Amino acid sequence: MSSDQFSAACVDMAHRLADASGEIILSHFRKNISVDTKLDDSPVTVADRDSESKMREMIASAFPDHGIIGEEHGSHRPDAEWVWVLDPIDGTKSFINGVPLFGTLIALMHKGVPWLGCINHAALNQRWIGGAGHATTLNGKPCHVRACKDLKSATIYATAPGYMTSEESAAFERLSKAVYHQRYGGTDCFHYAMVASGWTDIACERVSQLYDFAPLAPVIENAGGIVTDWTGQPLTQASSGHVLAMGDRTLHTVALKILGWSQPVS
Repeated sequence: MSSDQFSAACVDMAHRLADASGEIILSHFRKNISVDTKLDDSPVTVADRDSESKMREMIASAFPDHGIIGEEHGSHRPDAEWVWVLDPIDGTKSFINGVPLFGTLIALMHKGVPWLGCINHAALNQRWIGGAGHATTLNGKPCHVRACKDLKSATIYATAPGYMTSEESAAFERLSKAVYHQRYGGTDCFHYAMVASGWTDIACERVSQLYDFAPLAPVIENAGGIVTDWTGQPLTQASSGHVLAMGDRTLHTVALKILGWSQPVS
């Protein structure tokens, strides 16, 4: 298989994974389902578990030599050259409460670096895919980040700054106060898709796990933006989860300086 054929096969797989997981998730959406609490006090449902199980089965069948890291069912060959990273429902609390902004996050990493990403919002029927040598698309049509003349003109989104440590919160507040338009809470991974489509300018937060951030970089960067950690380093399997995603690359250095984050990133 040539590199182009392999890329096309991986993009096709990302679409098929999004289709299959979305069908399972929507069959439970706004239905009376039980909610369990995981060890980290986060909620989980049958929709989370079953949709990830289906995706893992599909990957194992098509790419048996690839690894898998998933939120609900752990890791299989995480040190493989190619590793799929799965978050079946990013925003389970939104899902449980009937809010349609939850998404499925899918990434394929090559040697620990995000190579292909998918943000699928099944309830909104909106899907972003970027990477593997392909420009980012929204439902098959090209999308692109927007320019922003300065931080004062920008809009910044974050899901839950309240989850940050005091040091993280102080850094985030420095950046947030430099931005006039501030929006916090309830958007889950949707605000990263908003950056990729040029609907907003900045997404900045501290997320917890690889599956929360690995799919984001290929989507936004292949739409013309930039995604790094808070020190300006590219996101990898070893990153801590401090994410700064920006549509206008020229403002990235300015934002990093304002954040002033110098702590270890892994």
